[in-house]
Amino acid sequence: MDIDLLKTFLEVYRTRHFGRTAENLYLTQSAVSARIRLLEETLGVPLFTRTRNDIQLTPAGTRLLKYAESILNAWSRARQDTALGEEDKVSLAIGASYSLWDILLQEWTHAIYRELPGVALQAEALGPEVLIRRLHDRALDIGFMFEPPQMAELQVREITQIKLIMVADRPGLSAREAVGCGYIMADWGTSFAIAHARHFPDMPPPAVRMGLGRMAQSFLLRNGGATYLAEQMASESLQSGRLHRVDDAPVIDRQVYAVYPLASERTALLEQVLGFLVPRPAARETARAVSALPAV
Repeated sequence: MDIDLLKTFLEVYRTRHFGRTAENLYLTQSAVSARIRLLEETLGVPLFTRTRNDIQLTPAGTRLLKYAESILNAWSRARQDTALGEEDKVSLAIGASYSLWDILLQEWTHAIYRELPGVALQAEALGPEVLIRRLHDRALDIGFMFEPPQMAELQVREITQIKLIMVADRPGLSAREAVGCGYIMADWGTSFAIAHARHFPDMPPPAVRMGLGRMAQSFLLRNGGATYLAEQMASESLQSGRLHRVDDAPVIDRQVYAVYPLASERTALLEQVLGFLVPRPAARETARAVSALPAV
């Protein structure tokens, strides 16, 4: 199987357009069509339905999707590992949900780079589903997330706790006032949403919803209002007086977990690099299997 055929298949799926796929892959449109046709002939099934301005996966294409992603991820990891120079001892592939890089992991990767020069780092910010799939496929050595999967083949370790606090652009607001006008609902995961609904059952619909805490912070600083931010993210703006803490709003805690495959050949290295993450006093650092976790 030609890896380029799978790359083209995934790009057509992503763009839903042969012309845009050709531009993105620096090919002609006829070359894109030829690659898809060759892949379909190799597999013996049609992968896309083609109507004017609408390209959709067939059932067979949908089934191929996860395998194509896994093959390309594994190929990328293989290329990285085999291309390491003799002075490099091992590669380490790290993934995390988008919000956690700014809050927790930037300094951690700097520490790994400084303290372990023999480690070649590969770091990515990924959505939860992609993160879990790559951990399952062992395209990642370790991932960090708020809500770990319940999969027997993955090990989970609680690393730390992040405090989410409500902040506003005006001082002296009560929590009731803050959620009542110009409130920005940031997405900090399912557990946060459940806790938020419990604390504010009667709040009106939020003025804005944001998929990332960093987006909510930027919107708040530009347009005003109130939102929940990680304490680390808000500290500079609180100190400068650009933002103000809503004192009577409850603090919502989120646990952060490191997730990595069981029986990995890099387990010793993973334990070593996790030691560079200085836990907060509230954190519990007992490693445990995913099956022992309560359902979210």
